[in-house]
Amino acid sequence: METMQDTTVLSPTQEQIDDESRRIRRLRILVQLTLETIAEGDLSPEEAAGMIAATRRLALEMFPGKERAFDLIYKPKFQRVMHAIYRLQ
Repeated sequence: METMQDTTVLSPTQEQIDDESRRIRRLRILVQLTLETIAEGDLSPEEAAGMIAATRRLALEMFPGKERAFDLIYKPKFQRVMHAIYRLQ
């Protein structure tokens, strides 16, 4: 005898969609400000790396469990600016 599995997919509410959109906008602004601050070249490499680490921590607070997504989307941007400013590999 076959049992029917409940395959009901719950759609997010408009409030949840709006909240996620706000968090995404905040994250984009945070990343852009971090990139621009590092690109100014006024920080030591250690300070710049600390800013990147802090940005990653805040991103993961906003989006728990999304370490891989952060590393795929934003890590290359940070690596490029670090290499351009500090000639780091």
